[in-house]
Amino acid sequence: MLRFILFGAMALGSAYGAGCDRACLKATLDQYLNAVVQHNPAAAPLSPGFRQTENAMVRRPGTGLWQSAKALGKLQRRYFDTENGQAGYFGTLEEESGTAVVTVRLKVEEHKIAEAEWYLARKGDPGIGTGAGAQANAAFHDPENLIAHPPAERVVPKAERLSRADIAAITNSYFDGLTAHDGSLIIAHPGCLRLENGFLTTQRKGPSGELTDCTSPGAMANIFAVTARRVPLVDEEAGVALGLGVFERKPGVAMRRNAFSEWFVIEQGKIRAIYSSMFYPEQEAMAPNWPPFDGNWPVAPPPK
Repeated sequence: MLRFILFGAMALGSAYGAGCDRACLKATLDQYLNAVVQHNPAAAPLSPGFRQTENAMVRRPGTGLWQSAKALGKLQRRYFDTENGQAGYFGTLEEESGTAVVTVRLKVEEHKIAEAEWYLARKGDPGIGTGAGAQANAAFHDPENLIAHPPAERVVPKAERLSRADIAAITNSYFDGLTAHDGSLIIAHPGCLRLENGFLTTQRKGPSGELTDCTSPGAMANIFAVTARRVPLVDEEAGVALGLGVFERKPGVAMRRNAFSEWFVIEQGKIRAIYSSMFYPEQEAMAPNWPPFDGNWPVAPPPK
């Protein structure tokens, strides 16, 4: 009898402690997204301590996107990390003001949503500032191009899947290359694409007439360092990782930093394409505003 009771208790504990598999993460993500566009926080399984940010600003349920979102957009990609309990959406979102290019990362704990971290790129958002050329006054924004050139949907055969550690390391090689201003450090296929808020930033003629890619020096010109790096979601089945962080400017340069979400499509051990949703926060804004990088990177006086 005692053995039966112990076995029953162990089985019950195992059931309650079971993780959220891909089907569970997908259902939870869809439930949350539907609740947002329906303006109904009660329709999502939010934990008591649920925390949501939108471009690094904390928003309580019922405010922000819970009011402005109208519908999911024409482009929808979903990614899942069962080991870390993370679900992600990349694509477009329809708001009262128009189409936004977005990333949202969810943290699911005990089948409830503990975290929602949004990156939203909207038409007319502030640009990088003085000396940034086409982005001086407004950030890139081209949802139509993103819809026309979306991330491929695929399931990587099990025999070809990379380890989580390798996918994260390949992702971080991109940030290492940007910080060091050395494209040779980036583990990428020649011709690798990068779309920023839907706008193609690669495949342009370089100084010698060659077409640029995600390893080209031009992408690094205004970056001093990549700080607050995180790779919270690795989807081995899709061969995709989510990288988050902040591109910093040199001290004293009158340019905004940018907080980014970047989805890395990795094929045959190398980066094939990068899809980004990013924004340029005010100098005093707390970004990314998520542990362990809660604060500002760095707080600096405004340029004279």
